[in-house]
Amino acid sequence: MTQRNRTRLVTIAVVLVAALVAVLVGAEVYVRNRATTCLAQSFESELGTGVDVDLSWKPVLLQLVDKQVPSVTLDSDDTAFGPAEEMQVHAVVRNVDLRESAEGAGTIGSSSAEVTWPTSGILATVQAQSVGGLVSDVTADPAAGTLTFVVGGDGLAEFTVRPTVTDGAVAVQTVDASVLGFGLPTSLVDGIVEILTSGLQQYPLGMKATAVSVTDAGVELTLEGGSYVLPENPEGAQQQQDQGSCGVLV
Repeated sequence: MTQRNRTRLVTIAVVLVAALVAVLVGAEVYVRNRATTCLAQSFESELGTGVDVDLSWKPVLLQLVDKQVPSVTLDSDDTAFGPAEEMQVHAVVRNVDLRESAEGAGTIGSSSAEVTWPTSGILATVQAQSVGGLVSDVTADPAAGTLTFVVGGDGLAEFTVRPTVTDGAVAVQTVDASVLGFGLPTSLVDGIVEILTSGLQQYPLGMKATAVSVTDAGVELTLEGGSYVLPENPEGAQQQQDQGSCGVLV
């Protein structure tokens, strides 16, 4: 074989390899984008709308073969646990197995989440309920670990609560409730405590609360979860998934 032929073969080989790499990279980018859209839609039922998804380092083309996703990072600024508004969630889901079974659409090995509920969201949540229409402000006291609710104008009445974690769930305890030294109606205080408790006790993906703290901005909640079976999509949603981007990994 002449030197000219060798050079020509090497050039052809280099071009073919470069083309193959370009195809693989393009396919990876395309499938990864579709997969993130799919997973975002899948987790919106648990975390609310506008979920941002970041897949692990493992190429999505390999995930198409074995249906195994090492980890998925989820971020949402519009999460609602029960009646709660404006919750911000950063969650990590690990060891996701997307092989369907009789139990569900797949499984999760473990999960964790950091939840922030700002005082603005707490106030909006309380005011959205009939019992909380009289609440005009919420302030946080990190040193005491409490939230103080102002009832009516000019701060004439207020009550203070403290969130704690007991047996994997948040409990909200009333610390003080008074109107110029006189007690507030029990129905008002109990109603608002119930709203807060409902917002802090409904967790996604089978998680449980492990810690709660009051910061200058509001309430921060730490959640952790173990093995969890992903529920099957409703029939209508499944048809949409088969026809659209959610058919990529399943």
